[in-house]
Amino acid sequence: MTKCLLGLIAIFVLSGCSSSSLILERPDLSTVDTLGEYRIGVGDELRINVWKNAELSMSVPVRPDGKISLPLIGDIEARGLSANELSRNITKSLETYLRSPQVGVIVTNAGSVDYLLRVRVTGAVDSPLSLPHKDGMTVLDLVLEAGGPTQYASSNRAKLYRKVDGQVKIYPIKLHDILNKGKLDTNYLLAPSDIVTVPERLF
Repeated sequence: MTKCLLGLIAIFVLSGCSSSSLILERPDLSTVDTLGEYRIGVGDELRINVWKNAELSMSVPVRPDGKISLPLIGDIEARGLSANELSRNITKSLETYLRSPQVGVIVTNAGSVDYLLRVRVTGAVDSPLSLPHKDGMTVLDLVLEAGGPTQYASSNRAKLYRKVDGQVKIYPIKLHDILNKGKLDTNYLLAPSDIVTVPERLF
């Protein structure tokens, strides 16, 4: 089931990539698309701090309807807002009850962004998987986590798919050379949302 799910994810993500051409230069992390200012989503955990009002300061989850519940003001929309925008909205709502309220909002658990910050490997590896991205992670790290290529893999035809400037670029990976010859030219550093695919040999 997991392999099927990961395969479907890869097909969905790469479905618009058929017109992309193979990029021969090394991928540059400085050109990777960033997520921009974080927007609160369903499943996030927020810490609301109201200055000098401990009874109004609390940790709250963002409910499936996109709202949070707070004392005095009740339900308030959080989904789609930045922490600063939500802070301003809560402050405005509290002005009815408090004099010059000062509100801070911190996203303590960004559960809704989890899948945007993952890297994935699919195809002819022992265990196709999806992992949270970590700084310094390379193609080799990801492939080893997946148990390495299978006996049917065409390892030197592996590819890295990366979104750059709104378009998906494809970079060649010489995985066999990395694993068996110590040639690390294509052992690229990974960025969030990268996908590595390892095709099977043509028989």
